[in-house]
Amino acid sequence: MQRVLVIDDETYVREALERVLATSDITVVGAATADAGLAAMRERPADLVIIDVILPGMDGVAVIKEIRRTNPTVRIIAISGGGNFGLHAYQPEAISTSAYLAACVAAGADGTLAKPFETQELRSLIRQLQGPELK
Repeated sequence: MQRVLVIDDETYVREALERVLATSDITVVGAATADAGLAAMRERPADLVIIDVILPGMDGVAVIKEIRRTNPTVRIIAISGGGNFGLHAYQPEAISTSAYLAACVAAGADGTLAKPFETQELRSLIRQLQGPELK
């Protein structure tokens, strides 16, 4: 069984990712804060972490560094809308979005997606990141 942890403070993003990714073979766990996500990883590590960059408290870059330190083999996908607010305000081409995602890669993320993204983009990235242990 594959376990996916989604760390995002936006409820609709967590719920949408759960609907898209959850199957009989995949369990999706959501966390609204960095602290809750790190606690979930300590309790039962995930095979894949999807994390927003902008979170209340600790930012996604710091969380990625911590997850990498304690779980070096976990796959991590960072997502960001660059701090834009509201579903229609996202600007994936914004400099801040690119800078946030680049910082996540430097911190140890395996892949990135700018919000909003299509389900197929996410699934394609997950397939690219899957090693034999996730198939």
